[in-house]
Amino acid sequence: MSEAAPAFRQDRMVHGYIGVSAFSGGGDAAWTVAVAWTAVQLASPVVAGLIVAAGTIPRALVLLLGGVVADRVDAIRLMRVTNLARALVVIAVAAVAFVDALSVGVLVTAAVCFGVADALYNPSSATVPRQLVRPDDLPAYYGVAQTALRLGTMGGAALGGVLVAQWGIGAVALADAITFLVHAGFVLRLRPRFALPRAAAEPALVGIKAGFAYLRNEAVTRTLVLTLSGLNLAVTPALTLGIAVRAEAEGWGASMVGLASSLVGAGAVLGAIGFVPFRPRRPAAWGFGMLVVQGLAIVSLGFGDRVVTSIGCVAIGVTAGAASTVLSAVFASVVDPTYHGRMASIQALGDDVLMPGANAAFGALVSTTMIAVPFVVYGAAMALLMIAALGNPTIRRLHIPRTGGQNAPAGPV
Repeated sequence: MSEAAPAFRQDRMVHGYIGVSAFSGGGDAAWTVAVAWTAVQLASPVVAGLIVAAGTIPRALVLLLGGVVADRVDAIRLMRVTNLARALVVIAVAAVAFVDALSVGVLVTAAVCFGVADALYNPSSATVPRQLVRPDDLPAYYGVAQTALRLGTMGGAALGGVLVAQWGIGAVALADAITFLVHAGFVLRLRPRFALPRAAAEPALVGIKAGFAYLRNEAVTRTLVLTLSGLNLAVTPALTLGIAVRAEAEGWGASMVGLASSLVGAGAVLGAIGFVPFRPRRPAAWGFGMLVVQGLAIVSLGFGDRVVTSIGCVAIGVTAGAASTVLSAVFASVVDPTYHGRMASIQALGDDVLMPGANAAFGALVSTTMIAVPFVVYGAAMALLMIAALGNPTIRRLHIPRTGGQNAPAGPV
């Protein structure tokens, strides 16, 4: 192991990277709020929804290519380029907003550009922890990083609402551009401590096929990727559409929807930061076990009064924060570094492709059955999926190496 990597608690470079990433995440949250608000002012709610979702299609189309690129080139250099590109996009939007009136076409174009940039940036950024942090410090890294990102997102969303109401989307676009430039400037200072092996130069489709072949042949990685890909498909419809439907049916008012979101966020912060000093001997078993509890908490959202619902939201947040911290570390340790970008892109693809259908199915169940039914179906499905993962003895025994090289694989104990 390289002597250039200090213990996480003393690693100022990694702390700085976490900070600027959270700062940039806050800018993204502010931008999302500003786009949604501006779209509603420019068009009907249906068109506004299409504007907000416009980036998901190009992101899904380019995401697998982004994974191939992340495994082949210098991922940190690619992050610099995509951050600068995203800064130019929001600067262009700000220029149009200040000089002329914005149109639906401008917002859609910006969303498409962001979708493509995200598809290239996200798989590359997923490889960074493994290039900077010692294997045994990965859980601490993910705990602090996810806590910082959630706090940045919460603060950015609140600030975005104020800025767009007072000065319009142009001001938010300039603020978001600053966060991208700060992040890009810091990334210029990053130097990999642990070199990851690079994939061979080959046609993109060949690289994509190789990624799926690796997924097919590696049972442990396949279980991790497929299980982690499906997590949000259960919880997101329940927390967005489900809470809104229950609040309307029970007469709780719109404030309950905002309160539920805040409770989930606060719980996630507690779960992530609380797990930093905790090093379970079998982290994958702990992570999937917590997600079984999350499935039961989703079920609870369909019953009881607002107190029961609030407790369920906190439980979902705590289990999400803690489980994502430990399972992200396991994922980074288990996946062959040559395929890390491709596995991250395949994992992310599940949400982009399947989430619209998951939301539609939840809405259909609400319309045709009792309100509690979709919560039970989705929560039980998630709990059973996590129990199935726990049924794999290799998954249960996975551990994160505490010694050896950065590329030492996790494995059974």
